[in-house]
Amino acid sequence: MSNQSILLPVSPLRRRMLEDMAMRGLREETQRDYIRFVGGFATFLGRAPDTATAEDIRRFQVHQTESGVQPPTINASVSALRFLFTVTLDRPDLSRRFILVRHPRKLPDVLSVDEVGRLLEAAPGPKHKAALGTAYGAGLRVSEVAALKVDDIDSMRMLIRVEQGKGRKDRNAMLSPQLLELLRLWWREGKRRGVMLPHGWLFPGRNALEPISTRQLNRAVHEAADVAGIAKRVSPHTLRHSFATHLLEQDVDIRVIQVLLGHAKLDTTALYARVATKTIRAVTSPIEALKLLMEGQSPGG
Repeated sequence: MSNQSILLPVSPLRRRMLEDMAMRGLREETQRDYIRFVGGFATFLGRAPDTATAEDIRRFQVHQTESGVQPPTINASVSALRFLFTVTLDRPDLSRRFILVRHPRKLPDVLSVDEVGRLLEAAPGPKHKAALGTAYGAGLRVSEVAALKVDDIDSMRMLIRVEQGKGRKDRNAMLSPQLLELLRLWWREGKRRGVMLPHGWLFPGRNALEPISTRQLNRAVHEAADVAGIAKRVSPHTLRHSFATHLLEQDVDIRVIQVLLGHAKLDTTALYARVATKTIRAVTSPIEALKLLMEGQSPGG
């Protein structure tokens, strides 16, 4: 089997892997990424990946490191190739040869409340203003914002239904009165334009039958940040980070924030405690007790 043939849609190996991923409920975006990473591995080998040896795997990972591939990308390729060798090829012995790379976890960039307001004001049009407002106001991932439908907005219960979020899990997100008003402004404008279809996408793309793409939302947030004069590196996910951080600074229980974000582990949510500046400032340092000693008093009185 040539390298070219395994990348064609008719390739038996590719078809089998796609079937395996579909059976296990992997998202379409994940499936595309997995196929792309397997294709990159095949290109490195110069032959079909089902002929790979343990030494080939070692050489591939050495090549990635020496080529300057970043740890998150290496680890994403490991996930894809482990799936291929464990599930599709039934070669767990080779799957174990792929090594995850440890890397320091950087603190997320967070906007102030004022910066969020300026960014939303600068958003290019009512649709993008409402979409980015949803990312911040409900703490949704950009893919979750893009996948929303009109029927997912429950104004009676003041909830947003997020179907098949990360990990293929459904959850309810919060719907604040101000966000609801922002969505209603866009809904009325969308109806006027004829792009808001019954039971259709809340944020349709250029074709009303298709949802807005995550790429369009990324482009919109970058454009808005430039117009607003925000120098920080901003993405739609920055709005989700800001949502969580601002809630923490309002003394919302971190376990509640975990549920709202749809995090499986509390450790993931706890990262925001490291960037919540008001929370940090509110803590009294133990060195304050030394002030009494410096003044010639004992801490006990």
